[in-house]
Amino acid sequence: MRAAPAIGATAGSLLLSALAAAPAGAAGPPPYPAETVGAHLAAERAESAGVHWGACPKVEELPKSVQCGTVSVPLDYARPLGKKIELTVSRTKATGKDRRSKVARQGALVFNPGGPGGNGMYFPMAATLPEWRSIAAAYDLVGYAPRGVGRSAPLSCEDPKTYQKAPTQSPVHPTDAYKEKRIARAKAYARSCVERNPGIEHYTTLNNARDLDVLRAALGEKKLTFMGASYGTYLGAVYADLFPSHVRRMVFDSAVDPSPDGVWYRNNLEQSAAFERRWADFRAWVARHDKAYHLGNTPEKVQSAYEKVRKELSREPAGGKVGPGQLQAAFLQTGYYDDYWPLRAHALAAYVKGDPKPLVDQAAPIPRAAKEDENGNAVYTAVQCNDAPWPTDFATWDRDNTELAKRAPFETWDNAWMNLPCAYWSAPRQRPVDVRTAPGELPPTLILAAERDAATPYKGALELNRRVAGSALVTERDAGTHGIGAGPNACVNGRMDAYLLHGELPEDGSASCAPHKEPEPLGSGR
Repeated sequence: MRAAPAIGATAGSLLLSALAAAPAGAAGPPPYPAETVGAHLAAERAESAGVHWGACPKVEELPKSVQCGTVSVPLDYARPLGKKIELTVSRTKATGKDRRSKVARQGALVFNPGGPGGNGMYFPMAATLPEWRSIAAAYDLVGYAPRGVGRSAPLSCEDPKTYQKAPTQSPVHPTDAYKEKRIARAKAYARSCVERNPGIEHYTTLNNARDLDVLRAALGEKKLTFMGASYGTYLGAVYADLFPSHVRRMVFDSAVDPSPDGVWYRNNLEQSAAFERRWADFRAWVARHDKAYHLGNTPEKVQSAYEKVRKELSREPAGGKVGPGQLQAAFLQTGYYDDYWPLRAHALAAYVKGDPKPLVDQAAPIPRAAKEDENGNAVYTAVQCNDAPWPTDFATWDRDNTELAKRAPFETWDNAWMNLPCAYWSAPRQRPVDVRTAPGELPPTLILAAERDAATPYKGALELNRRVAGSALVTERDAGTHGIGAGPNACVNGRMDAYLLHGELPEDGSASCAPHKEPEPLGSGR
């Protein structure tokens, strides 16, 4: 999808007045797509209004060094003079205190943590971390809560207490009766989402990208410097497609495959297959440290220990709250971050030895997080269901996930249940953007990817690299952490710093870094 020609302020205002006056079903296309004109006018207004920074509300739980504000955006960009929603924004100003980088202030760096449904309001706190010191010296670090998230016109599809119901089951090969229960639950959830949230059809990646451009304008930035992680890379790619002339620098960290035929049903199947590979990595690590955990000296023995615990929890949940569903959710984190490996292995080993407390501490629902978790899931569901067509016949889901679960049982069906409401979604669906940029259309951009990433399989980074002309790909070999920028790999961080601070990319368009060091078992002292 190509960006529309630039529209002058006067022309934009006139067109918007005409659009606002026209009935919703008026025949004939406008001179420019209505949403394009609406995004232009919203950005004009935001540039004039700016952001009124002040102390952050207590509910954000941010330190005094962080400032907060709001940015107004149209709920519906085709009707930009209609209902507005407020997005919450946070920042720390550039410190200018890193003598090593020797660079002047470069404006604002806006960050999106992914999801969809992730809340980026915490991002300015990164300024205190050593990995961000050089970047925080040169940039204002700007976080925000996308539409639907946190206090930004929040979505909610069910009572948070119901969302955290525990204990639950998590069969890797579900029976027909269990499938029928999950179908009924998915239908009810989809119906509740639409009924409880008028205007939910406007919670899309396309509108998230338009919101991002309004935020850019409100910050007083002529061009956007942006870093997105996970889903944030897809948001960034769609933004680059819609607003190529507004991009200054862009980091895609752990890239989603933007291919339209993969968004989002096929992408989730590929994700489930990748989690099986990463689950195998975790089990192999536990086996190598059998002297510490005594769960088995082969990955197969570790799997047997895990299955034994799963069966025991099905009969008698730990602490009355941790059943197979909670076990699965806790150990899924090992597929995202190897930092969790020692903790989860310790909890499993302790349970096997008769001490359930570490497992309960790590896997039981946290009541104070219920509202945030339910909100994040509501936004995730709305955006993914609205973004693209999904199979509407459960027979398709059943066929594909049953076949996949034969070789990738760890996460396949739980992933399917999470997304199944999209089969029964009644709000209008969009066609995914066919992200492509021509040579010279964008300034150079940077893609970061770990070779064994499960949440965003590596092929997604290769595809994004192919579709975004002029992008460079930095790969962390033989590693699988999800989100590698400003992490434990100094090589990756050096590449990111060089790009954000100096605009420097690998000379041949790609580079690789050795993997970061694997974690050590708890109490190893090494």
